[in-house]
Amino acid sequence: MTPAARIAAAIGILDRVLGGSPAEQALTGWARGSRFAGSRDRAAVRDHVYDALRCLRSFTALGGGGAPDGRKLTIGLLRSSGTDPAEIFTGDGYGPPPLTAAELAGADPTALPRWAALDCPDWIGPQLERALGPLTDAVLVKMRERAPAILRVNAGKGTVEGAIASLAGDGIGAAPHALASFALEVTENASKIRNSAAYASGFVELQDAAPQAAVEALPLKDGMRVLDYCAGGGGKTLAMAARGKLKLFAHDAAPQRMADLPARAARAGVRVTALASNDIARHAPFDLVLTDVPCTGTGTWRRAPDAKWTLTQERLADLVRVQATILDRGAALSAPGGWLIYMTCSLLAEENRDQIEAFLTRHPAFTLRHERLITPVEAGDGFYTAHLSRV
Repeated sequence: MTPAARIAAAIGILDRVLGGSPAEQALTGWARGSRFAGSRDRAAVRDHVYDALRCLRSFTALGGGGAPDGRKLTIGLLRSSGTDPAEIFTGDGYGPPPLTAAELAGADPTALPRWAALDCPDWIGPQLERALGPLTDAVLVKMRERAPAILRVNAGKGTVEGAIASLAGDGIGAAPHALASFALEVTENASKIRNSAAYASGFVELQDAAPQAAVEALPLKDGMRVLDYCAGGGGKTLAMAARGKLKLFAHDAAPQRMADLPARAARAGVRVTALASNDIARHAPFDLVLTDVPCTGTGTWRRAPDAKWTLTQERLADLVRVQATILDRGAALSAPGGWLIYMTCSLLAEENRDQIEAFLTRHPAFTLRHERLITPVEAGDGFYTAHLSRV
């Protein structure tokens, strides 16, 4: 595909996303219907789409202003990278039609209101500022950039240095990440990770540095009975397994989310007992209950930028209610003297400190022992964790 054809493809995909389709679904549909596109073409189109979604408001202004659409976003994308869009929008071959007068003129992104210039929805900007204070603008600027590919080294399989060497053997560059002891930032050929020997053997797993740091801080000890109550794909279950000799249990309200966990656990050399909802009480209580609750994902906007524009105040309120219910259930499953751990990949106080304060009011037998909010300024995803002990 020519650069112009790639831009034309991105325009169509972006229009579908703006029409309500999830970005991944729109990209997959295009790839299936475009067998002529090679792996580099698919990667380039994907980058165009996600770069445009991260900067939707400012790129729309660069593309002519008004309501966003695929053309405006890709025009803004080209201008932001220093490319003259008139060189791409020629109408030749498979490229998009020439620019209109309004598109040629564009708009001045420096004249945008604060939240628009920061590519943030107006309604959520003040709520982020309440949580982040003076870091707000710096965090939102980071959210306009691509997130790095981060790996977790399985300490049960070898050392960080050994993982770097193994990855290098497959042409993948990696370096230690400051946020967590076993985190590696991929510096070269991230697309090769899933085909590498280190990944196939369970030596490394894909996991952002922020949740790695959160798991590293957990008060785990050999012999503990640990329940990952909202396990999902099991990333944190496996990360905990690497911390010591634990009896691990995993549960998710949607069991299909754990479909890959048995294979991942086997690859990592870990034993995990999956529990259905009606089977948890029989195995309770647990020394540590981890609740990585459903949340808005505001800390992961670099990786899922379309979520930035589909989130609503109503959805936030629904999630806050779900989180409170999960915390209450986790409390009932924790042993006397045990730990209840709360985690989100959100930056909002409503889902983090406010949620914990409300829980402590409902459950005076628990005490907050530790909390931390990690932001993208620290080079990880946005992530919050709180350690609650049952007195």
